[in-house]
Amino acid sequence: MIATVSLSGTAHAAPAGEPRPWGSNDYGQGQGGVPVSALGASAVSAGALTHLALKDGGVIAWGNNSYQQADVPAAATSGVSAIAAGWAHELALKNGGVIAWGNGFYGQNVVPAAATSGVTAISTSAYFNLALKTNGSVLSWGSRTAVPSTVSSGVSAISAGGDHGLALKNGGVIAWGSNGKGQITVPAAATSGVSAISAGFRHSIALKNGGVIAWGDNFYGQATVPPEAQSGVVAIDAGFNHNVALKSDGSVFAWGSNVKQESRDTSTEPPTDFWKFSGVCTPVYAVSAGDSTGVALVDPNAPYFC
Repeated sequence: MIATVSLSGTAHAAPAGEPRPWGSNDYGQGQGGVPVSALGASAVSAGALTHLALKDGGVIAWGNNSYQQADVPAAATSGVSAIAAGWAHELALKNGGVIAWGNGFYGQNVVPAAATSGVTAISTSAYFNLALKTNGSVLSWGSRTAVPSTVSSGVSAISAGGDHGLALKNGGVIAWGSNGKGQITVPAAATSGVSAISAGFRHSIALKNGGVIAWGDNFYGQATVPPEAQSGVVAIDAGFNHNVALKSDGSVFAWGSNVKQESRDTSTEPPTDFWKFSGVCTPVYAVSAGDSTGVALVDPNAPYFC
């Protein structure tokens, strides 16, 4: 996330590493399910049911395949520069054009003409997609199609949540869509100096001066930033109901929902960091959060327990 971590489902190139998932393994997307072909990947993206990796310009997918989301189309097997995993659909960016496949309940797997060229970034999380154009404008399709006029130019980053979107413009966060939990009510601290953004299902997070800012749904504590994420953070990603942060020392911290052991368990003393039991150990190059799951791109020589 800063170019080395998946931002809200979007992943860009990092040093080659080994994808190591943790949390939910209900669909074989977790520990033990990673295909051998994904070793040496340069990016990862955690979806709700399926995970993606990018290796040598080709997309690799594993996990649930109920909507053919794990069947990577031929067009996405080479020349891809970014990936984004949704609820049961997937996105890839190739030569400035978006490729989409898998679930299409809301038309999220049908790429509009405007997204077939001139795209620099992609994002998805649940049922809609965002694309950032070279002119700084934002496109949206799927379950949510409208975007505010404020994102028609000057945008530098995007993130798609459950039913809300985020954009970064001149260091300030712009948010739109559903606001049932206050997820688009941007706090004053996030209106300037922000370097990264990520939208969860009904919460939002931003990175500013190495510390995380969070707002919106806090049912699982996902909008309460722990001390470990208040400094030294270089990249962030919001899952459906939990968050992950990549620290400057190459370590990972996760907080929020823990229904599938995707976050820190504070009921034990000392607290239990479940990702460390899945080999998410320093140095981590990239990390992405999905629905009760996460996947990290880890140095292949890193231990499998830390």
